Amino acid sequence: MLIDYCDFPEDVLYDLDNNVWVRYITPEAVRLGITSVHAALAGKLNKVQFKPIGAEIEHGQSVATIESAKYFGVVRAPFSGKLLAVNSGLEVAPKLANDTPYGEGWFVEIAPRHDVGGLASLVEPTAAIERIKAQIRDLRLRCFAAYPDHEMWEIGVECAAVLVRMNELLEHCNVGDVIHVVSDDPTAEIEMERWADESGQKVLESRKEGNLEHFIVKKVR
Repeated sequence: MLIDYCDFPEDVLYDLDNNVWVRYITPEAVRLGITSVHAALAGKLNKVQFKPIGAEIEHGQSVATIESAKYFGVVRAPFSGKLLAVNSGLEVAPKLANDTPYGEGWFVEIAPRHDVGGLASLVEPTAAIERIKAQIRDLRLRCFAAYPDHEMWEIGVECAAVLVRMNELLEHCNVGDVIHVVSDDPTAEIEMERWADESGQKVLESRKEGNLEHFIVKKVR
């Protein structure tokens, strides 16, 4: 389910106070990660550090810390339990939590205690749409199909010149890097489609906000 472009899958439950999700992987264990809102708020992550496996976690305590160039925060457990496993892939590639927060970007697995009320406080996204919308609005967040590695705000610039600049930037990007391009040229959508066909690069998303066109471009070759 997309709520104001932010992804909230319906197969997980949410602690919206701490912006984390949980999914049962066995009757005795759950997997936990951060929501798309948390990922957008934090920015491009460059460090994830976990509590040790086997640690006893109390309701509201952190299971990990996350850092970006503009943010330092914690990932909190919505219930008490024992830490069973951590996603060591995030220590190598922290941005997975930005790009796939409900998939490869999961954080930890916990065995919750059966005598705690934390699980009962978790909600389904369909029951909290207005609350989620208000949170996105109040935090002034913008979610995209993939979190950008680079930003190009090209206001008052013809799209042809924007594409030249983007090609120059792509030459210095790694395969898999993502660029967020913003243009106010009314021909931008058509020109971007033509450029993608000719270049073989991928436009993951395009959308209009007011007089601005936003594009999420991924280098695939």
